[in-house]
Amino acid sequence: MIRELRHIHAFLAVARRGSFTRAAAELRVSQPALTVQVRQLEAQLGVSLFDRNKRRVALTQAGRDLVAPLERVIFDFESVIANTRDFVEHRRGIVTVGALPSIAAGLLPRAMKQLADDHPGIVVRVTDALAGRIAALVKTGEIDFGISSQMPTDRELTYHHLVTDRLCAFAVPDHPLVRKKTATLRDLVAYPLILLVKESSVRDIFERALEKEGLKISVAHESIYMSTALGMAQAGLGVAVLPESALQVASHPALRIVPVSSPALTRKIGIIGKPGRSLSPAAAKLVDVLRQLARH
Repeated sequence: MIRELRHIHAFLAVARRGSFTRAAAELRVSQPALTVQVRQLEAQLGVSLFDRNKRRVALTQAGRDLVAPLERVIFDFESVIANTRDFVEHRRGIVTVGALPSIAAGLLPRAMKQLADDHPGIVVRVTDALAGRIAALVKTGEIDFGISSQMPTDRELTYHHLVTDRLCAFAVPDHPLVRKKTATLRDLVAYPLILLVKESSVRDIFERALEKEGLKISVAHESIYMSTALGMAQAGLGVAVLPESALQVASHPALRIVPVSSPALTRKIGIIGKPGRSLSPAAAKLVDVLRQLARH
């Protein structure tokens, strides 16, 4: 078994130069040290690699047979080192991230653009999904990290805060709610509501607040996607209760936004990870960019 790469380097240098003296100069080691390294390699392999006399050094048949395979070993090793250096220095890498639809349409693309400008060798693959699906993907390791709402009761996930998103009512311009600066929960329950499905974090926050206030609602329509809920609201089918960032998903200039107050409802968005699992350098760089953009 070959125990050290320097033994391979020593052998290949002598094979190239046909001289221990010239090989030692190339590798910047003493000739006696180089000779010891070659002899150690021969002892490890159990064969003589060179025929030596006072006038010349020639490869034995075993030595000739080993040149090409050992050159490949050095090439493959150096390729691994170069790829690892590129990986660590953010010159290349693949990041898999899951994000809530509002984040996948707003904050995340801006972060991806900045990352691509600074580190064009990094590829980001995005899965947009609801909070429950993102949590499952993080737990199974199918994505490097998620950008999702806080799930404080789940000990299998870590959470690092990124942004806070407030819930608002979205309605057509002639809707009675639009005349108000803010809308209370009691204001909202008087109208047919358009909500996201129960698996969404927004729906969960809203229903928890209603339960606390002892209020019941009339759900006119449900939707998986915020863009669909906005379209329904624009069509006059009801009042959509969504995070303010919903307008990053789809632009509906005809809609008016009324913040929900008394109580104010907010959704905390952060980086979701798995305890004990370190991010790759590329993934960590994307997180850094996301945090920079979130601060601004």
